[in-house]
Amino acid sequence: MLKLEKIDKRYADHHALKDINVTFKPNETTVIVGPSGSGKSTLLRSLNLLEQADSGLYTIDERTIDFSQPITTETLLWTRRKTGMVFQQPRMFDHLTVLKNIIEAPIQVRKQKKSDAIKHALVLLDEVGLNDTANRYPYQLSGGQTQRVAIARALAMDPEYLLLDEPTSALDPELEAQVLHILNNFAKAGQTMIIVTHNMDFARAAADRMIFLEDGSIQFDGSPEDFFDHPTERIEHFLNAYKFTE
Repeated sequence: MLKLEKIDKRYADHHALKDINVTFKPNETTVIVGPSGSGKSTLLRSLNLLEQADSGLYTIDERTIDFSQPITTETLLWTRRKTGMVFQQPRMFDHLTVLKNIIEAPIQVRKQKKSDAIKHALVLLDEVGLNDTANRYPYQLSGGQTQRVAIARALAMDPEYLLLDEPTSALDPELEAQVLHILNNFAKAGQTMIIVTHNMDFARAAADRMIFLEDGSIQFDGSPEDFFDHPTERIEHFLNAYKFTE
């Protein structure tokens, strides 16, 4: 379980997160949506401690972090082992093959045996439909393949929670569909995921829960059915704007 209580975050004169209170349950896919600048990425990154709130409490499983106090390196590393992060534009080590990119962290951080790390990595590559890319280098991959490798790399650390920040926004529609199909399969398999996305069709298909964020505050927290089929006036305007732009 991930739980945020009274989370507040400011950047100079911008109030990014305002009194955020939310709990993310295991084996659930939560999709976070909202207009640009609403605080979606800041909220997601807070769960991985890439962003540290100014105040509030963050409980991850049995440990509670007080953001008003300094965070130790041990707590930082422990939290990041629990929460795998996939970015909008993932970066890989260009001089390493796909396989070596995936096994690097499990070997160096989790101290896995190399043979075990390789075995797990090959299983993950198969799950994301890339079992023929193990010996390729990053420059030999398409954008969609790169993003799928990034997902496999995050899962190689066996995180309890997979966090994805606009994982398909840099892809064309065909490549986006490939990645979203993979994520939807993981959602059906019970992988706990928290996803910031602009794709409403994917949100409707994959989400167990929707969160609508605006101006740093949670304006909706509920089921996809209520979000899409019984929207508030504000959410209906948001959804209609998406239909228009796409």
